[in-house]
Amino acid sequence: MDNPLTIKDLNTENPRWCAGCGDFGIVMGVKRFMVDEQLDPTNTVNVSGIGCSGRAPFYFNTYGIHSIHGRAIPVAMGLALGRPDLNIFIHSGDGDALSIGGNHLIHGINKNFNCVFLMYDNEIYALTKNQTSPTTPKGHKTNTQPFGSYLEPIFPLKFALGAGVSFAASTADWMPDHLTNTLKAAFAHKGFSFIHVAQRCPHFYATNYDSKTTDWFSFLTHEDGIPADKRLKDKTEVLEHDPKNKDNAFHYAQDGKHYFGLFYRETNRPQYDEILHNQVKEAKSESRLAILDRFKI
Repeated sequence: MDNPLTIKDLNTENPRWCAGCGDFGIVMGVKRFMVDEQLDPTNTVNVSGIGCSGRAPFYFNTYGIHSIHGRAIPVAMGLALGRPDLNIFIHSGDGDALSIGGNHLIHGINKNFNCVFLMYDNEIYALTKNQTSPTTPKGHKTNTQPFGSYLEPIFPLKFALGAGVSFAASTADWMPDHLTNTLKAAFAHKGFSFIHVAQRCPHFYATNYDSKTTDWFSFLTHEDGIPADKRLKDKTEVLEHDPKNKDNAFHYAQDGKHYFGLFYRETNRPQYDEILHNQVKEAKSESRLAILDRFKI
C-alpha cells in the first residue's frame, strides 16, 4: 500500500440494514481492526452466506464473496487452500451457521484451516421476518412458533468447543474496544478462529441483548486472554479464566449466562491447509520416476 489505510478507504456503499442493527457495529469493528493492523485490502477477502450478515462483504472495499446459504465455510476453505497468503474473514449468522450450514461448520472447525469466523447471533431469523432460529431461547414467541419456541437453543460456543475448535471467543456488537481486541487475538491465532458476536436486532427481537444494562453478562479475562471492555469493566462481573482450561470453557459456554472473552485457545492443533501444502511440496520434490517406482510389481 502506498498510503496508510483508513476507514474511508474501506467504505463502499451505505449499508442497508434496519436502523439500530448490530451488523453495523460488527462491520465497523472489522474495519477498525483492518486499519489498526494495516491489512492490505487487495489481500483480504470477506466471505458470507445468506441472511442479514450475508450483505457484509458488500460494505468492504476488499475482495468479497456472497455465497449460498450455509456454504461460506467451504468457499473460504477453497480460498485458504489456493491462496494461503490471503486474510480471510467469514461472516455468518446463527441460522446460516448452525442450521443449513451446521455440517460445514463442524468440518471447518475439524480441518482447522486458517480464517476468522464471525457468527452474528441475534437469536432469530430476521431476514425472513421473525422466525425461530437454532439459538432462539425456549419459549420465545416468533412467527413460526407463535406459542413459543419448543426446544432448548443450541449454545454456539458449546457447539464449537464440542467440535474441537482451536480458538473460541465471544464479544458484542456494542463493545467496539472488546470487539477489536477479540479480532486481534483471533487473527493472530493460526487455525479456525471462532468468534461468537452477540448482535442486537431491535426490529424483530428488541428485548434481547440489552446494551444499556450489564447485570446479565460477565467478562472472562486472563493475561493470555482478552481484556474486558474498558467502558464496561467496572460495571459488571469480571472473572479470571485461563483459555487453556477446556473444562472451564465448557462450563461457561453452557451455564445459561452470557460471558464475553476468550473461552479457549489451543496452539498446537494441526491445520488442514498446512498439511496439504506440505504434501504438495514433498510430492514436487520427488522425480516423476521415483513416484512411479512405488507402483512397480
